[in-house]
Amino acid sequence: MRDFRKLEIWTESVTLAKKIYEVSNRFPSQEKYGMCSQMTRAVVSIASNIAEGCSRKTRLEFSRFLDIALGSSFELETQIEICKQVAYLTEDKYHDLLQDLHLLQKRINAFRGTI
Repeated sequence: MRDFRKLEIWTESVTLAKKIYEVSNRFPSQEKYGMCSQMTRAVVSIASNIAEGCSRKTRLEFSRFLDIALGSSFELETQIEICKQVAYLTEDKYHDLLQDLHLLQKRINAFRGTI
């Protein structure tokens, strides 16, 4: 069993989750059960699947959970894009979130290749 708290990808995913919560709290109130909920579930799924994967006994199982985390990251990327399109995000915030997310995606993918 691995300690997920020691993984940089887990720490980075938790930091990204905090940013998404901060941003989505500023969305219009009608989005509380829409986009806000979708985005927070996706970003929490990234960190949660990394953590859950650490509990698995085989590399193959762990890799599968990293695949799921990566899938959730692409789901979040789509939601960030939609938020930009409907003007819920400024250009700067959009680029900031995407930069963090793309770096996390690359790191998850690279880490997956090492296990």
